[in-house]
Amino acid sequence: MNKPDSDADTKRLEIPSRSAGKPRTLRGKLSAFFADMEISRRYVFGVAGVVLLCVVGLGLAMTLVDPSAVNVQQPAPVETPANSESNVERSIQVEIREGSSTAEIADKLAERGVIKSKLKFRILARLRGYDDKLRPGSYSFTADMDDDEVFAKLLTGEKRLIQFTIPEGFGVKEIAERLQNLDLADKAEFLKAATDFAPYEYMKKRENVFYAAEGFLFPDTYAVESDMEVAEILDLMAGTLNKKLTMSMRKQAEAMGLSIYDLITLASLVEREVRFPEDRPIVAQVLLKRLKLNMPLQTDATLQYLMDTPKEDVSIEDTQIDSPYNTYQHTGLPPGPIANPGMAAIEAVLHPAETDYLYFVADRRGHNHYANTYEEHLNLVNQYR
Repeated sequence: MNKPDSDADTKRLEIPSRSAGKPRTLRGKLSAFFADMEISRRYVFGVAGVVLLCVVGLGLAMTLVDPSAVNVQQPAPVETPANSESNVERSIQVEIREGSSTAEIADKLAERGVIKSKLKFRILARLRGYDDKLRPGSYSFTADMDDDEVFAKLLTGEKRLIQFTIPEGFGVKEIAERLQNLDLADKAEFLKAATDFAPYEYMKKRENVFYAAEGFLFPDTYAVESDMEVAEILDLMAGTLNKKLTMSMRKQAEAMGLSIYDLITLASLVEREVRFPEDRPIVAQVLLKRLKLNMPLQTDATLQYLMDTPKEDVSIEDTQIDSPYNTYQHTGLPPGPIANPGMAAIEAVLHPAETDYLYFVADRRGHNHYANTYEEHLNLVNQYR
């Protein structure tokens, strides 16, 4: 090896010791490390911030993404005929109540299968400023609708025309149940309103009557807007009966010594006691004759009205029920109608048959059999019951 030519060369070849100038504290070590790697603290924090933003953005994108847009291989679909029931979009009726929050609306829509993601719905509503703009009402949706279509309906407040039919002989409780099933009225609210509902003088509530509206809500087919109020539905049905009661009918009732209230009460008994049209005027005659003779009407229908669940046959024990509606124990008419009669039953009371019958009993098919005396009646009971 050649000897260095000068002192300068000797200095250039000197290798510093690893321990020379070595930091003695941890803080110093870290500072030296970053200095050696030429990386600043600002740079490190900047990179971490970018990473964090990317993670949050990716999470939001995954939340909002339409699951149908994800390319996931599915089993080959089975072809169905074009007219198959599975191809018909099923209408989903949803009632949005006044004061419902966006979360409550989302829950209801998801529960009924209208939307796929409650969270997505709520985020979109918040981002678009819809939270306080979604309107109550009755809506018609289909399964898995596009969120924009759902919002379009909820922002405009869709109204539907709903048709419902009340059969002859339905009571107030049955009407309330049907309207609730159609999302037209809350059952409890309807019953509460019907308790004292009496827009016409002849409907004035009597003592011991459960519902002032009972008997005066005309059975018919109605078409109403989905957001119709309970009071409006009651007005419509009672108003229909008021129009059906012509002046000649009112005069006929007056000639028979019947008030409108008595006429409807008698017609309700006929409606619930009769299954076949030919029996209506005969049963009406039996009831009118018993009233004239001050005999108890003894109609099973008035006992059934007091029961939560109707029975095929009332028992001797049932005839002991303590109630003004018990026509086995009390003479005269019950306190009020027991159902809402149709026009045929009302006409039967106004134009009863001309017979001398005082008794009737129905067989298992619903046909009535009549008798003039109690002995004849007992024979018919033994024969048909």
